[in-house]
Amino acid sequence: MTDVLPALVQARPFRFMVVGIGAAGLFFALSWLLVSLGVSPFAGSAIAYATAFVIAYRAQRGWTFGAEHDHKVAFPRYLTLQAGCAAFAGLVSQLAVTHFGLSPVAMSALATGVTSTISYVVSRLWVFPARGHGKLGKTV
Repeated sequence: MTDVLPALVQARPFRFMVVGIGAAGLFFALSWLLVSLGVSPFAGSAIAYATAFVIAYRAQRGWTFGAEHDHKVAFPRYLTLQAGCAAFAGLVSQLAVTHFGLSPVAMSALATGVTSTISYVVSRLWVFPARGHGKLGKTV
């Protein structure tokens, strides 16, 4: 049992999920806090999303994918990926409710599952691709 935890923490999909869940929790907490303090819902959500996005990018690049990737290349790709995932999540959510009659909970689960999978695969293959042996391409 003691060998399972270190192996799990080393698994890239596990680290990806931890960062993603943490970013979602941070977004939720910050957006709630800001709106509760009187910030407009739009501004509060935008500030919370931007904060969670930056922290998630740094954690994904540094912890999940080992900081082997040039920030000048990885950041624009990550931004593009996340913007695409946000738009796709909106489309999936809209179709799930209007065309398939899913409940909000089922819609959220579907959109989260689909976009999380896409985000991981595209992050692994395009945003933070494998660098072969060692730390090729590492620049900060």
